[in-house]
Amino acid sequence: MNETSPGPESTPAPGRIVLLTTSHRVAPGLLSWPAWEALRAADRVLCADAAHPQLPYLSEAGITVVEASPTAEELVAACAGGHTVVIVATGEGEPALTDGLARLAGSGRVQMPELELLPASYDLPGARLLDLVQVMDRIRVECPWSSQQTHKGLAKYGIEEAYELVEAIEEGDRDELREELGDVLLQVVFHARIAEEDPDTPFSIDDVAGGIVTKLIHRHPHVFGDETASTPEEVKAHWLRTKAEEKRRTSITEGIPMGQPGLALAAKLASRVRTAGLEVRLPLPEGGDGIGYELLALAVRAEAEGVDPEAALRAAGRAYRDAIRGVEESGGGA
Repeated sequence: MNETSPGPESTPAPGRIVLLTTSHRVAPGLLSWPAWEALRAADRVLCADAAHPQLPYLSEAGITVVEASPTAEELVAACAGGHTVVIVATGEGEPALTDGLARLAGSGRVQMPELELLPASYDLPGARLLDLVQVMDRIRVECPWSSQQTHKGLAKYGIEEAYELVEAIEEGDRDELREELGDVLLQVVFHARIAEEDPDTPFSIDDVAGGIVTKLIHRHPHVFGDETASTPEEVKAHWLRTKAEEKRRTSITEGIPMGQPGLALAAKLASRVRTAGLEVRLPLPEGGDGIGYELLALAVRAEAEGVDPEAALRAAGRAYRDAIRGVEESGGGA
């Protein structure tokens, strides 16, 4: 009788670790299907944060979650024998645990379980705007300065930030552009937060966003409707027509802010006149040297030639500034 030599001892399956991440910007309980599959198939589900916003929804779905903060060694041991352990990650992403697992794997002395990072919910584009709204809400409540601000008090900052944005665009500074866009966005969110407190006609940032969404859809019938537009001129015609229907204005001058810089005001008026096809003669000065009317004529001419007179003057102003500095550096003077 031949003896049969025993085969090699079978190595226990190392199991599987699933690190389940979620976004606080997505409503709790709205998880991906792979996430639900992993949770239901797991032998154990652990979470270090007993107040994690997902836990009530997991409990409601019949998922038992144990509050625990295992070390890397303890987690590897829990997976021995082919078990699957799902870790519901906290907002920090469990860096201590993942670093520990990386060290164990790098040592080569431990048979590591299969490791999987499973995003259970994703941030959509624009999700960080929710963070801005939350931060603004807290600042409005807790900051002694911000809590006292009004629409009128903030108005000057809106003007300043808009000019700083224009300067960043004209200078071509990408980092500055990103920062200034954020500052302008802050003004919008700040005013919307203040508006929530109005006792008579409150509105929120959602109302602001909803209003502009409705306006954009209505003014782009070539995108969201049945009309067509193949050139920028046709798009502008759609925009002006729908805008006129919305506003029902009796004069093309309505809606033009008269408090804007003079050259910009002149160019805007000239643009409205040209678009409407009106023949309007420039007024003649009744006295004085008429410099204002000369500037007006230059602004009208610039607009007709497709030049933004305000931007052109700023560019000339920057060149003048550089010339002044050049004279200063050379030691020149009056």
